[in-house]
Amino acid sequence: MIEITHIESLIEKHDPPVKANSKGDKRNIFVLLVLYTLQGVPLGLSLAIPIIIQNMHRSSFKEQAKFSLAVWPFSLKLLWAPLVDSLFIRKLGRRKSWLIPVQYFLGIFFFITGYYINEWLNNGSKLNINALTLVFFILNFLAATQDIIVDGWALTMLKKQNISYSSMCNSAGQTLGIFLGYNLSVILISESFWNKWWRTSPLPDGVITLQGLFYFWGIIFISITTLVAIFKYEKDYLTELDAIDLSITKTYMLLFSIMKLPCIKMFTVILFTIKMSFCSVDAAFKLKLIDSGITKDEIASIDLLIIPLNIYLPFFISKFTSKEKLLKNYFNTIPYRLLFGVILATMANLTPYFLIQTGSLLITYKVLLVLMYSLQQLSVNIMTLTAMAFYATISDPKIGGTNMTLLTTISNLGNAWSKTGALWFIELLTFKRCSKGSRKFCSSSKNQKEMCSLSDGTCEVFIDGFYIETIICTIYGIIWIFIFRKIINNLQSKHVKEWHVEMKIKEVY
Repeated sequence: MIEITHIESLIEKHDPPVKANSKGDKRNIFVLLVLYTLQGVPLGLSLAIPIIIQNMHRSSFKEQAKFSLAVWPFSLKLLWAPLVDSLFIRKLGRRKSWLIPVQYFLGIFFFITGYYINEWLNNGSKLNINALTLVFFILNFLAATQDIIVDGWALTMLKKQNISYSSMCNSAGQTLGIFLGYNLSVILISESFWNKWWRTSPLPDGVITLQGLFYFWGIIFISITTLVAIFKYEKDYLTELDAIDLSITKTYMLLFSIMKLPCIKMFTVILFTIKMSFCSVDAAFKLKLIDSGITKDEIASIDLLIIPLNIYLPFFISKFTSKEKLLKNYFNTIPYRLLFGVILATMANLTPYFLIQTGSLLITYKVLLVLMYSLQQLSVNIMTLTAMAFYATISDPKIGGTNMTLLTTISNLGNAWSKTGALWFIELLTFKRCSKGSRKFCSSSKNQKEMCSLSDGTCEVFIDGFYIETIICTIYGIIWIFIFRKIINNLQSKHVKEWHVEMKIKEVY
């Protein structure tokens, strides 16, 4: 049982729920949208870099696995979230105490990255994957910290009846930020895209260089942060319920107590294990398309078509999804996601054949590819949004976003480790053999490669680990469905109080 402070009497003072009305909060909603958009930019750039390096270097999946560690801060942010909530300068504001320096640091690191990015990507035709991973890990660490700050600030920035708008701002803003950092960036720096479609005569580079792109975002972050620091005042008062402060020690104790709840422990197992079913396609499908001959510009264009879907989907889900069956809806989407994953893997395997075709066959293939990818992304987004809605449903309002932060962190961690592991294992499951001579298998060892080279041969892929891993993951997913069906139904039927920590309240004033 956790001792917190004087809450039960405060809960009784709370007014009954009031219908949301954006009037009077439009400026605050705009500020939140801008801040969440900035948060999505480093994430988007972290998606763009693997596409760029695969296009430039045909990098190994082991190198891609190493770079995937750069997005892990979003899966680990719970470790330092209590520090962000507990330590602040009261005169500056609980949230601005962290937001201003964090976003300035983001701007500074964008400048540093821009200065060195060309050297890291192409230093004597070599890729400095360690430097890229480190700097993007720092960028995502700062962005994850900004996420903690803005999530907390939204609770006091908006009126009580408009708190629901915070999730809309989060989803729409982060989607827009990822679009700006990934899809738009890939197109803007693409020499082939602009020479093919917009220029009368070929020119080097796109409309902006990758170096210039990072400088641009550095300027944007520093400029917006300065405007927020000067013109956006943080409320220097909180409601009685929000004014309850926990020490760092008590906050960590509270988190530990939540994690010991039977429902949370079982749900953690679900979130940690389900992503293995889809990790092969999620982690490597686009990389395989590039290996098969699809350009990074075409991939960015395909993703561009999905953006409107991602923005509209939260409104669709909230309108047509039953709040009483969110976990069941999550579970029922899994078979479709598995099916579309197998279809995409099959299409990736057939891509080289279709690319040598011309006319209607090639157009039909590309239309089918966009359609199948859209359906796969639809299933991904439905699972994500129903899960987020379920987190909000079972989170205890007396302790703010603690439950929500815990569950999203567990989900992100399950996603991160499965993707990183998938990229590592693709390399291990891939077998190559020499194109000449005895056609012996040649692994990544230098001796075998040198022996193949001496016979004027090259190491060619004989068994592609991506397709082997996709089959293994799909079989695992089918088995997972049968194992967890009853468990999911049982968790869905639990009363909301079984997800909450029993708390004693003491006076803090």
